[in-house]
This record gives sequence, structure tokens and C-alpha cells, in this order.
Amino acid sequence: MSTSSYTVVGMTCGHCVSSVTEEVSQVPGVTDIDVDLATGELTVTYDRGVNDGAIRGAVEEAGYELADR
Repeated sequence: MSTSSYTVVGMTCGHCVSSVTEEVSQVPGVTDIDVDLATGELTVTYDRGVNDGAIRGAVEEAGYELADR
């Protein structure tokens, strides 16, 4: 298992967290997701090759974006 953390920009409520969680959970290989509304931190645990582009695409599909690292 591997874990990566990202910062999501633009979340303001619990619905935002739900939207991001739902979209990221659909990325193949993702096994766990934790989203902290207060900090915007998204922590993704995965069991096989999940790339940043797939996570970024899922977050954008939810209507948000990732901060540049």
C-alpha cells in the first residue's frame, strides 16, 4: 500500500468533501480516502500504480482543483 497527499482548492462544505471523495474513490486502485475540509488535505491510499494525473482528473471532475506541489 502507498499513500499520497494533495491539497484541494475551493472546498467550502461537507458536500464538497463528499463530491471529492466520491470521484476519487472511482479511480482504479484507490483503497482509502481521507479529506480534511479545514485544511483541504486529501490523503489517498492505493494498492497499485495510481498516478497524480488520475487523482487530479477525479478532483477536477468533482469541480475542484489540486494546488500545485
